[in-house]
Amino acid sequence: MSYHHILVAVDLTKDSHKILERAVVIAERNDRAKISIMHTLEPLGFAYGGDIPMDLTSIQDQLDEHAKKRLAEIAAPHVPETHQHVVVGMPDTEIHRFAEDHNVDLIVVGSHGRHGFALLLGSTSTGVLHGAQCDVLAVRVGKKGEKTDE
Repeated sequence: MSYHHILVAVDLTKDSHKILERAVVIAERNDRAKISIMHTLEPLGFAYGGDIPMDLTSIQDQLDEHAKKRLAEIAAPHVPETHQHVVVGMPDTEIHRFAEDHNVDLIVVGSHGRHGFALLLGSTSTGVLHGAQCDVLAVRVGKKGEKTDE
């Protein structure tokens, strides 16, 4: 089986480069498969339970612009701007939606190898794995004992 469209889902931390690099190698082995990269911003209303009596639109727009700039830094030079996506929503849901809408046949995400309570509470990579209609590669990031940007 070969891959034609690879989706790289990143959290914009320093480990995002490692995840993209793994996808680039896979794309090259698959006749330069198309790579799309995305980051999902959770709506501010979710983070604060919708109980804030103010309009968060301008703050959400600023977060969106910052995320687009950071994603462009990570994506260069491997992914053209037309294949870079920042979306607002729940990460696993938006990743599944994008994958289905764009005929993605491999999703590449980072995994921090959580244990204990963090594992029970779940993570984006676990959510992506359990709902995906295509292959999922969870790239281990962060070494044992190494602090990550979480």
